[in-house]
Amino acid sequence: MSEQPLNPTSADAPADAASDPAPAGSTAADAPAAAPTGPATDVTADEAAALRAASFERARRLRMEPRFPGGPAADPAGSHHERRIRSFQPRRSRVTTGQQEALERLWPKWGLDIDGKRVLDLAELFDGLPVVLEIGFGMGEATAQMAADDPGTGILAVDVHTPGQGNLLGLADKAGSTNVRVANGDAVILLREMLAPESLDGLRVYFPDPWPKARHHKRRLIQPEFLDLVAPVLKPGAIVHCATDWEPYAEQMLEVLTAHPRFANTAADGGYAPRPAFRPLTRFEGQGLDKGHVVHDLLFARV
Repeated sequence: MSEQPLNPTSADAPADAASDPAPAGSTAADAPAAAPTGPATDVTADEAAALRAASFERARRLRMEPRFPGGPAADPAGSHHERRIRSFQPRRSRVTTGQQEALERLWPKWGLDIDGKRVLDLAELFDGLPVVLEIGFGMGEATAQMAADDPGTGILAVDVHTPGQGNLLGLADKAGSTNVRVANGDAVILLREMLAPESLDGLRVYFPDPWPKARHHKRRLIQPEFLDLVAPVLKPGAIVHCATDWEPYAEQMLEVLTAHPRFANTAADGGYAPRPAFRPLTRFEGQGLDKGHVVHDLLFARV
């Protein structure tokens, strides 16, 4: 649950990456080194090509190397090979000692990588509980609270931010909640390849990255194509619940959801809905409200 990029989930190279700045946290080790050139070196064209190939392979191995052995994979689905515009960019940031401990101890029990290689058995994964999917949980505070408040519902929480993954695992463990599973990777691959038809009881997308620049609007998660993926894996009557404090994105969400034939607005007036009691008011949301931000909730039922 964050205004930071997702997905999410997972290392990618967007189709228009050449026009965008490098992701925050990238280092020289992530980029291929240039082959030696100029009069000071005596390198043939074939040798230069071999050096470039070795450099690219070294960079590829670095991207694939997990930060924590036995924990979330760096690129579980090899998604950097899939030329598709994404709504997220992976971020490498500092993992605290507590988050690392939670990842090492709890990931084998409650974590999974979105590798696109299997269809998840949600009934087995959540001991028969109804399951809602949450995409983009940030540091996991709201997710952990919702899990504790409603132990009869399983939450499959997806993100790509390693500190957030560790933080959510630690919070759930501290609260004694056993109804949370943390998925690492691209939510689109999860929806497209790893969920059975009509297997979800709901979808939650809280404060996704608004991608405010016009040239980045194509990266916004809530698009007609995304809803086409969502509809088949939701049970009839399942609720899609979105929330944002970015007014233009709220308007786009309302327009896109209203236009889709598989979803119906639960708000009687066809507009935004009041914040339901089960969605916690987070500290960051409270700070935004204090600054005059308006948060819009949208609740649409799958028909």
